[in-house]
Parts: sequence; structure tokens; C-alpha cells
Amino acid sequence: MAAFFKTLKELENQILALPVAEKAEILHSLTKTIGTGARGIVKTPGVCGGEACIAGTRIAVWLLVEARELGISEAQLLQDYPHITAADLVNAWAYADAHSQEIEAAIRANEVS
Repeated sequence: MAAFFKTLKELENQILALPVAEKAEILHSLTKTIGTGARGIVKTPGVCGGEACIAGTRIAVWLLVEARELGISEAQLLQDYPHITAADLVNAWAYADAHSQEIEAAIRANEVS
């Protein structure tokens, strides 16, 4: 068992040394495989303007990111959107980290003038 923990610690150190975008992709991949009920992030032409959304919903990643930037907690988001899970938020945050320019542009494009 000690060898497993040493290997796990080595893996953790390797992951922590990666650039943020690669960490986000690993997190996204792991979250999808854990079986937590999380859906991936998808872009579907004709749905929400083709913006990145939680799969099976019309909840855009940029909208969740903007809400978080405005101080809305994850608990409140889960209450406001009861059909998504905490794991869906993890996927959204990972996607936003890996595609920050895209998300920032979407937030700016959707600002009310």
C-alpha cells in the first residue's frame, strides 16, 4: 500500500507541475469518468448561439462563470439550476480555465448595453 501512495503522490506532483489548461483537461476527463452524473461541455450549432454549454442543457458556461464573478456561490447556482450537479460545475470551471479567452469574449458579447 505504501508504494501506491508514493506513486499517487508522484502523480499528483506531476499534475501540479502542468500548465493550467492541461490540468483543466485532466480534471474534465476524470470528472466524466468517475460516474458522478456529470455531463460534458458541448457546443451545438443553433443552440445558445453555439456557445459552450453543459451537455443536455441550455446553460452556457459563460453564464455560470459570470455568475461566479458576481459573487454567486456554487450552492446558489445549484439551487438556481437544480437539474445540474456539482460535477457539472467542475466541468464548467475546467472548461472556462482551459478556454478563458473564449469565455471572456462570450461574457463581453452578452453584456447588456
